[in-house]
Amino acid sequence: MRQHVNPLSKYFQEIESIPKIDQIFKNSFLPTHLDIGCASGKFLFQLAENNKNWNYLGIEIREKLIINAKHKLKEKDIDNLYFIFGNADNLLKNWIVQYPYKTFDSASINFPDPWYKKKHHKRRIIQTEFLNKLSYIMSDKSLLFLKSDVEELYQYMNSVISNSLIFEKVQNKCINYLETFNPSNIKTEREKYAISKQLKIYQTIYKKIINV
Repeated sequence: MRQHVNPLSKYFQEIESIPKIDQIFKNSFLPTHLDIGCASGKFLFQLAENNKNWNYLGIEIREKLIINAKHKLKEKDIDNLYFIFGNADNLLKNWIVQYPYKTFDSASINFPDPWYKKKHHKRRIIQTEFLNKLSYIMSDKSLLFLKSDVEELYQYMNSVISNSLIFEKVQNKCINYLETFNPSNIKTEREKYAISKQLKIYQTIYKKIINV
């Protein structure tokens, strides 16, 4: 079951202070991946433990999940993983103010909340302004990975991204997955669930357009 949290609530206007990258990770010179909506962080824990060639930062709006993830992180010897609680849109806005340079080499948005009702579409994570902020902190030619098991949501997100002229679609066959943030093709908990229920998974990879 999806546990929806209204990202437009006043509660999320105040955000957690974000440390500098070199304070977050042991080796700040490694490529860094941003996972937006990381849930409990199981996906990122697996990635960080299996691939020491990348740093991973997860954003999640459900505070309890981040508290638990941070407790778990303290128990493990992992120095290439970090979690932040809050509204992703506000966090990115704050990140741009604090650290006005291109931080991330790739990003993923996996199975975001669908917000089915039309009046709630403004709560969906993919909006033109959000893409502008995201592109600002992503390096040139960086990749954006998008997945959903809701066709209407996927079509909506794809339309917003395509019309933004910030990212362009990339053919999967053109990607060397061994060089990406997920060389072992580790799956999120939601993706495992969708596969078990034989739900169709819609996915696209986008590349940031250089002149943005």
